[in-house]
Amino acid sequence: SARFDNIGGLKPRAPVKSAGVVVGRISTIQFDDKTYQATVTMTIDKTYQFPKDSSAKILTSGLLGEQYIGLEAGGDDQMLADGGKITQTQSAIVLENLISQFLYNKAADTGQDKGDSKSGAK
Repeated sequence: SARFDNIGGLKPRAPVKSAGVVVGRISTIQFDDKTYQATVTMTIDKTYQFPKDSSAKILTSGLLGEQYIGLEAGGDDQMLADGGKITQTQSAIVLENLISQFLYNKAADTGQDKGDSKSGAK
């Protein structure tokens, strides 16, 4: 399992991939009311093992595709045990937040450009 601050549109049964290959599926998603995080439980195919220090990111297939968990193998000699926890995680990037941040920065740049041209035109 892994904890995330924001899972975006991640859903149970979504794929878990490593290097682009499906290695498992998401079994459950629960909200932890103590940490205010989402706990995502994954079922990994028994043929695959991942080091204890592996990381998990919530990624999107293409620009508007489905979300999935991307696992990146760590370098630890010990493997994650059945029921183990991945502590290094990166939450979903929410497209709406990116767009609003871009628009806010663009508006700030435009306002700054106008101020610069007035102060330099003497």
